[in-house]
Amino acid sequence: MATVTEGTQARPLEDLMVAMDVVDTVRHREHLVDRELNAEARRARLIERLRQIYTAQGIEVTDAALEAGVDALEQERFAYAPPEGGFSLVLARLYVHRDHWLRPLLLLLLLGLVVWFAWFYFVKLPETRAHAELPEQLQAAYARAIAVSESDDATARATTLRNEAQAAIANEDYAAATRGVSDLESLAADLGRSYEIRIVSRPDELSGIWRVPDLNPDARNYYLIVEGVDSRGNVVTRRVRNEEDGRIYEVDKWGIRVDEETFEAVAADKRDDGIIQDFVVGMKEAGLLDPQYRIPTSGGTITEW
Repeated sequence: MATVTEGTQARPLEDLMVAMDVVDTVRHREHLVDRELNAEARRARLIERLRQIYTAQGIEVTDAALEAGVDALEQERFAYAPPEGGFSLVLARLYVHRDHWLRPLLLLLLLGLVVWFAWFYFVKLPETRAHAELPEQLQAAYARAIAVSESDDATARATTLRNEAQAAIANEDYAAATRGVSDLESLAADLGRSYEIRIVSRPDELSGIWRVPDLNPDARNYYLIVEGVDSRGNVVTRRVRNEEDGRIYEVDKWGIRVDEETFEAVAADKRDDGIIQDFVVGMKEAGLLDPQYRIPTSGGTITEW
């Protein structure tokens, strides 16, 4: 702190520093300001009290410096005015308080980065590779189906499935393309099998049913319940279209639609001794698309009863 004695001409910078010190002293002694500034002779008494304070500290100041300090206090020249609100103020406060939010934010970003890498490595990357392999898988499934096909219908079906899957790949509809590959693989597997079509004839199982169609309550649709059995005696699973809802299901038993005469003949055969004597009603040959039935049938099938 610069010391200035009376009678000595002070430099402007020193007077300013003294004035600022006076203001600071007054502010730190609020009880003094409250008491003195409310008195009638507040200014003169305040200057005197301030001189006593500085004298007690061994500091001598001029009356001009004390006057300037009290003037500055009354005019709030050295008072702190908080900045007005705004985006800059928000940024400044964020910077000042960065110790509180910076570390949690960095940890959150790190966690998000780990999750993203995990998703990319375990989900996106395998999915991308699978999509890239679809054309090759499609061609391989098509080649297997064509290799075992023994009919124009089977070849046409395989070609249709391949073309639909290729269009799906071109349109980046990978779900449809994957279904197309699966359908071709199922077709190739079914074409490669041969099995007998037998009427189900076991205790507590239906061998036939009839339905009343919704559009014609006076009519009945008759079905024999059948299954495919290969040369080893194993029941095979095949894809069957349900004519009642148009959907394709993978089943090991299905119903084939027959006329009433055929249905009643089978029913009479079973009522005779509980056993259906002529239970083989068709044959699915390797390389063919559909079974060849030995009984009259419209070709309609159902999968639920």
